[in-house]
Amino acid sequence: MDDVKVKTRTGALLTIISLAFVDYRRINHDTSMVVDKSRGEKVTIPCYLLSLDVVDISGERQNDVTHNILKTRIDQQRQKIADQPTSYDADPSYRASKRGRKGHDKPGANYCGSCYGGLEPEGGCCQTCESVRQAYINRGWAFGDPDSIEQCKQEGWKEKIQSQMNEGCNVEGRLRVNKVAGSIQFSFGRSFQVNQMTLHELVPYLRDENVHDWRHRIGHLYFSSDDEFNIFKSSVSKGMKARLGIEGNPLDGAYGHTESTEYMFQYFLKVVSTQFRTISGEKINAHQYSSTHFDRDLSEGARGKTEEGVHVTHGVQGLPGVFFNYEISPMRIIHAETRQSFAHFITSTCAIVGGVLTVAGIFDSLLFTTQQVLKKSSGGAYGGKLM
Repeated sequence: MDDVKVKTRTGALLTIISLAFVDYRRINHDTSMVVDKSRGEKVTIPCYLLSLDVVDISGERQNDVTHNILKTRIDQQRQKIADQPTSYDADPSYRASKRGRKGHDKPGANYCGSCYGGLEPEGGCCQTCESVRQAYINRGWAFGDPDSIEQCKQEGWKEKIQSQMNEGCNVEGRLRVNKVAGSIQFSFGRSFQVNQMTLHELVPYLRDENVHDWRHRIGHLYFSSDDEFNIFKSSVSKGMKARLGIEGNPLDGAYGHTESTEYMFQYFLKVVSTQFRTISGEKINAHQYSSTHFDRDLSEGARGKTEEGVHVTHGVQGLPGVFFNYEISPMRIIHAETRQSFAHFITSTCAIVGGVLTVAGIFDSLLFTTQQVLKKSSGGAYGGKLM
C-alpha cells in the first residue's frame, strides 16, 4: 500500500494523460441557428357545444375537426363521467335506448328519412339527426328547429342537451396542420361557410338554459414532427431536451378564468423548428414554441379600456372562445452532440502540459530568486555582527 503513495514523475504524467483522455471522451452540445428551408412538411394541439376548427393563411380551413380528436365528458370536479358516450351521434345503443323510452320503434329497413330541404347526401336519405344537421350545413342553413325534425325527436336530441347542462369537456388528440401561420379555434357550435363567410351554429347553445363560460385549463400543448412518432427517436429527443433543460412547454398547465359567456382568449405562439443531432449521426426533427396571450371581454363591444384606464378600439369583432394563433419561424435551431477530434485532443493536451510546465517554471524561478535574496540578506546581517 505504501508503494501507491510514492510520488513519481511517471505517475504524475499518467494522471495528466488520464484526465486529458476523460476530457477528450466528453460529449458536448453545440447549438446553432440556420434558415429553415423545409416549408413543405407538416407539424403535428359540454362536448356537444364545443367546435374545433383549424384555419391557416393559405386559405385552407378544417371545420368541426373530429378525426384523431377525443372529446370526453367531465363533471364540475373535472372527473370523467363513466359509461357515457363521447359522441351521441356515433353511439347507436344510446339512440336505441332513447327511442325505446320515448315509445318509438326502430325504423324499418326501407325507411328513408327526409332531409327537410337540406342538401341531400348520396342516396337521398337522412337517416339520423346528425345527417339532417349536416344536410342543413351543406345547404348553408342554420339548424334552427331540431324539435320539429323526426330523427332528432327519435334520438332524444332535447334530452341530450338537458343531460349535459352542467358538464364540461376534455379534448385531447392530434391535429395535422400546414407549416404556415394559422389558428386553432375552440368555439361554440358547429361552424360552416356561406359565401366565403364562416358562421357558427349556436342553436344548441342558445337553447341551453344554463350559462356557459370559457374557463379552461391546458394540460399539454406541443408541436411535434413525424420523427417523434418513432418510439426510438422520440426517446432520444426527450433525453436531449432534458439534458438541455428545454423539455417543458410554455402553456402546459396554463389556466384561463372567466365568468362571462362573451369572453375571448387568444394565445399567440411562435413555433421554431428544432433539430437534434446525436453523436452517432442521427437527426431528429422537433419543434419548440414561445407564447404570449391576450384576453378580451366582448361585452364591452368595439370600444374598451385597459386595466390602466387607457381607452382602446378593437378593429375586429371577436368571437367567444379559445384561439391558438401560431406562426412558423423561418429559422431552425440545431442542437448537436459533438466530440473533439483526436488532433484537437493532442493539441489541447500539449498546450495544457506546456502551459503547466511554463507556469511551474515561472513559479519555481520566483521561489528560487526569492530564496537567494533572503539568503544574501541573512548572510550579510550575520557577517556585520561578527565585525
